[in-house]
Amino acid sequence: MSVGIRAVVCATALLTLLAVLFAAAPAPAHEPVAPRATHIVQFSAQVPQIEQARIVRAVGGRPAAPLPLIHGIGARLSERAAAQLARDDRVHAVSSNGRVAPQASRIDASALATAYPAAVMAPDAWPTATGSGVTVAVIDTGIEGAHPDFKGADGSSRVIGSAVVNPLAGTATDRYGHGTHVAGIIAGDGTRRDPADPERGRYVGIAPDANLVSIKIADEDGRATVLDAIYGLQFAVDHRDEYGIRVLNLSLESTVKESYRTDPLDAAVEAAWFRGIVVVAAAGNRGGDADAVHYAPGNDPYAITVGAVNDQGTATPRDDAVTPWSSRGTSQDGVAKPDVVAPGSGIVSTLPAQSAYGELCPSCVTSEGYFRAGGTSMSAPVVAGLAALLLQVHPGWTPDQVKRALKRSAEMAGSTIGEANAMGVLLTTWNPAAANVGLTANTLVDSATGAIDYTRSSWSRSSWSSAPEGLSATWARSSWSCDCSLLPSGEVDPARSSWSRSSWSTRFGG
Repeated sequence: MSVGIRAVVCATALLTLLAVLFAAAPAPAHEPVAPRATHIVQFSAQVPQIEQARIVRAVGGRPAAPLPLIHGIGARLSERAAAQLARDDRVHAVSSNGRVAPQASRIDASALATAYPAAVMAPDAWPTATGSGVTVAVIDTGIEGAHPDFKGADGSSRVIGSAVVNPLAGTATDRYGHGTHVAGIIAGDGTRRDPADPERGRYVGIAPDANLVSIKIADEDGRATVLDAIYGLQFAVDHRDEYGIRVLNLSLESTVKESYRTDPLDAAVEAAWFRGIVVVAAAGNRGGDADAVHYAPGNDPYAITVGAVNDQGTATPRDDAVTPWSSRGTSQDGVAKPDVVAPGSGIVSTLPAQSAYGELCPSCVTSEGYFRAGGTSMSAPVVAGLAALLLQVHPGWTPDQVKRALKRSAEMAGSTIGEANAMGVLLTTWNPAAANVGLTANTLVDSATGAIDYTRSSWSRSSWSSAPEGLSATWARSSWSCDCSLLPSGEVDPARSSWSRSSWSTRFGG
């Protein structure tokens, strides 16, 4: 027999002998070390640990594991023994060892009238994260901060900041409707409504405790330009720390096709990204057109570009399907887009009072304060809300890590269409690798600092200056007519239109 074989045989024999010896050994005379405790006994500071066990045994109890953190011990006690200990001067308190359970969400997901939160697993994440402490900036037509769904726990609005960067805007609130609808998908919370309100708790966004900053770049008719969007991005960067902005939603699209390497809007997006802000962009509603993903900011390789799926009105994502109008393809720079998809068809969300949305499509108003619309403008804020959940649990994550987590979440959930979900919240110990490794930044942007080199740009420095204080600026802009999808009745089809009439998109939704 070889030396190696003899060693294995000897080792096996030794293990067998040890097993027999331990099996034959008599049970210890003392109590088991850790019986299942029924109570927690806290003692006065002067009672040593060894004496605590003796006191428990003296009343007929069985001591369990010591609890030095609270100067106590676990114990298995009858109710009579527990009462006797509670009268002992050496005992500080005797408490039942009740069960613990995960913190229940204050939101009853079964009462929701929409399926999209469940399709991305948001209700599963709410006991852990609701976006609390995270601010999402919405660059859009404004937000009606007085809407009841934006109330915080103290009754004040969670729209904690509001900026207007379009000189033709007449008010800081949303008179159009698009921005408020987007904001509700991110952070609306219908449970904040009056208890007598029949709509209470029926509509809840993805991150219902997140804060919002409204950056209004459109006039009262929803018109804006790329320059306005860039001013909005500048405001978000300038006031990032002041408001705690970690995520920025862009449900918009340029009307001009240009390589991301030179496009000014893409430069602004990357400048925000490199300064630590997660930028989420709508893919657009051009379907499979050859140039579907050739427009900023959805063509930028750094941004998280979101396409739309139809959730079929069911809570399960298994029947979700990419909508035919959701933009998809390869950009002029060879970048495959979108990065992820999310529910965006027939989404019910918040509606401002007396807004253009309600007048343009009365049949789309589902109830007071709510409106149904569709488009990648609606799917982008779903992902922005998911990013807020992720950053509450993982506040140290970079935008690259958030992007990687969202893309990986679809794979982990078994999605064959790339639908993002809250898996990164549920896997709280996960530390994803960075996305965007090896990418080349816009030629005008320093990827290390996020700064734009104006000496090399063909557009003036004024298009990336601080947001103005008032509404007196006179920058040039252009407007355009909409190209929408109509029902036989002549009304706009909400399943094929996100109702964005602003000049940042040639089709609704951007």
